[in-house]
Amino acid sequence: MKLITLVVLSAKYLLRYRRRYFFLFLALSLGFSVVTLLTAVKDSMYDNVYRSAQDHYAGDIVAVGHESSMGNLNYLNAAAQDELYQAVEAARIGETHIVERTIFGNEGVLYYNGGAVKLKYVVGVDWDNEVSYFDSLDYADRLDTFESAGPGGNTIYISAPVASQLNVLAGDSLILEVNTRLGQKNTGVFIVGGIVEDSTIFGYYKAFIDRVTLNRLLLIDDEDCSIVGMFIRDRRDLEKKRALLQAETEQRLQTGPIVHDRGELDLARAVPFEGLKVFLLTIPVYLSEVADLLDAMNIITYFLYAMMLVIMMVSALVTYRLILRERRRELGTMRAIGFYGADIRLILVLETFGLALVSLAAGLLLTLVLQWAVTFIPFSWFPSFEIFLEDGKLKTLYLPGTVLVNVAAVFASLFLAAAAPVFRSSREPLPAMLSGGR
Repeated sequence: MKLITLVVLSAKYLLRYRRRYFFLFLALSLGFSVVTLLTAVKDSMYDNVYRSAQDHYAGDIVAVGHESSMGNLNYLNAAAQDELYQAVEAARIGETHIVERTIFGNEGVLYYNGGAVKLKYVVGVDWDNEVSYFDSLDYADRLDTFESAGPGGNTIYISAPVASQLNVLAGDSLILEVNTRLGQKNTGVFIVGGIVEDSTIFGYYKAFIDRVTLNRLLLIDDEDCSIVGMFIRDRRDLEKKRALLQAETEQRLQTGPIVHDRGELDLARAVPFEGLKVFLLTIPVYLSEVADLLDAMNIITYFLYAMMLVIMMVSALVTYRLILRERRRELGTMRAIGFYGADIRLILVLETFGLALVSLAAGLLLTLVLQWAVTFIPFSWFPSFEIFLEDGKLKTLYLPGTVLVNVAAVFASLFLAAAAPVFRSSREPLPAMLSGGR
């Protein structure tokens, strides 16, 4: 009953002194809004990069094969694939989908009507196994039906920038030139089945064709591939799962060491070996350069985060000192009519809690307004910034853990700033409180 009375009193006092609290309310609301927006944008950018890289590299954990006699061509033969699948089954990493792709490097060339474009990636895929991926892409143009998209077919998907340079449309016929595993030039005629709206660094100069068709152009067996990509259901313990798979794979195949960035990967690949070697890679390995940019953004975010918390704490400290100085007689009167010091402290703490709740609610609303405004900021002038965007716009991702940390930071800064003034006011001698002090 007493607690209810104290709660009601704290609400009345908060309402009565709302003008005194208004500046602190603005500081808390604006600070929480800015902090929440910064962390949400940062999380969204990383998530967009990860999903783009996941689609590009075909999985969360990617087994990349290297054959000493194949030069720069990534290579996994059928026997190695069987051993790898046994390792995946034994490791129990919770894979939801497995894809096989053949990857040809940056020497592929597309020819059309006297024009030519050099590709960075020519990717051989199993169309039937990756239907959901290709259905999820955004197309500038696409054939309704393409009977030749099966194994050994001659359908090709290209990016919109490449199609624009060659001036081709879906249904047009063009020539793809690649190098065989022996180094000779080989060509094939393909029908454009789709033009993908992708101008990111991952998709700008990329083309998809059937894996078996690409294998035949490269003069490797139909069952062979370059990589086996595994999509994992729960990515929270991804490195632990990679270690489990690494241990199982080492028992069956010659395996490269676990690496964490491209520098380590380059060093590991430079070690001489004979036969076939498999490297198990995760997306952060591929994104190590992008991760450096995100780390720089993190430093800026943490600096602004700290600055906003300092501003909130200073605002709270100044506000409480002024308010409690004005309320000395009021608090003294409460003590005189029977309230204990602990009761007064609890009322003031409840006022602080109520102020924090109202400020956080207003901050969330302000965050939504700022989020809407951010979507209108153009980033087309920033080269390759598209990998951080979703549908061409900067979006936000509110992760529960991050939002809870932001809420806890606001509460902690507010209560730390208020603790000393509240404690001193409740412990002051009664005559000094009733007289108003100096």
